Amino acid sequence: MRTLTLMFYEIATDGMDKAPIYYEAHVARLQAFQQRGVLLMAGPYGMPPAGALGVFTERAAADEFAREDPFVLNGVVSKVTLHDWAEALTD
Repeated sequence: MRTLTLMFYEIATDGMDKAPIYYEAHVARLQAFQQRGVLLMAGPYGMPPAGALGVFTERAAADEFAREDPFVLNGVVSKVTLHDWAEALTD
């Protein structure tokens, strides 16, 4: 069993209006963390999106991501929550 970190974003009331402005910078950050091997997957949930979820290999990487994410810095996201997660179904 391995321990991962789940990062939950809650979308701000006016977040979807702001998201297109910061989308490219946000995606570039996602790609950079994925290339480093510390972000396994990420994406929005709900229709329309109510939030987003990221799965990180370590808590420090999730903290680092959120601290400088354009979506967080510019009010697209109203709340960030991190949870440690014990993945039960591993190879």
